[in-house]
Amino acid sequence: MTGREEALAAASVIRERVAAAGYQHLDAMPVAGIVLGSGLGGLAARVAHAARIPYAHIPGFAPSTVHGHAGELLVGELAGRPVVLQAGRFHLYEGHDAATAAFPVRVMHALGVRTLVVSNAAGGVRRTFRPGDLMVIADHINLMFRNPLTGPLEKGDERFPDMSDPYDPALRRLLHAIAASQGLALQEGVYAGLLGPTYETPSEVRMLEKMGADAVGMSTVPEVTVARALGMRVAGISCITNPAAGISHTPLHHGEVLKTSARVAKEFEGLVEAFVAQLR
Repeated sequence: MTGREEALAAASVIRERVAAAGYQHLDAMPVAGIVLGSGLGGLAARVAHAARIPYAHIPGFAPSTVHGHAGELLVGELAGRPVVLQAGRFHLYEGHDAATAAFPVRVMHALGVRTLVVSNAAGGVRRTFRPGDLMVIADHINLMFRNPLTGPLEKGDERFPDMSDPYDPALRRLLHAIAASQGLALQEGVYAGLLGPTYETPSEVRMLEKMGADAVGMSTVPEVTVARALGMRVAGISCITNPAAGISHTPLHHGEVLKTSARVAKEFEGLVEAFVAQLR
């Protein structure tokens, strides 16, 4: 089960492990929960005084099986402010249902998180994108055909959450302002979430382009859906690791995704750290 009661139980275990490690970060409400996408796990090294909890020690958390996902939850300080950071997510293509993929967001909410920062590696559908571009997510298209809210209503959830602005406009403006101050070119666009694990065919990419997608990946949508049902604010960043199939004639592979993510990691990390520093 991956509902509210299970999230509260998991949060209790996390609090105990953080206290046992001698840290006090959960005495204050975390300013953000951060979900790291493929190849973007380097931000974890910037979390100071971190209590690192392997997923195997957290009830309801699944193993992380994808290369580039560490599989641990960090509780510590980023830019001197308390955060909860998920280094490695759960994907539907690994065999998980949508509720399991989004369960860590419920746990973060139970720990006091009210602002969620999601990141991912994505293929570029917009033809002007180049590998290494960072894109603020303005909206998403759920083509996973799964919804983590299906089933009985969880206490505290909105039954019919408003998704007219799933990615908070004020947080998007803040990301752009920080990027400008850092001299970082930041794109903005629509993310399409597909089930995977295959990369898209050229015909599918042409379909996505006609539907208004700017980037495509295999994650993020379940977490954002649950966050909105819980009333959390959300900011999202995609790292464009490659042109999608048909736009580039180069074969796609996960190693290239990780390579490109690593190349822009410092820019991504600096952006998110400054963002956390300015959160209100």
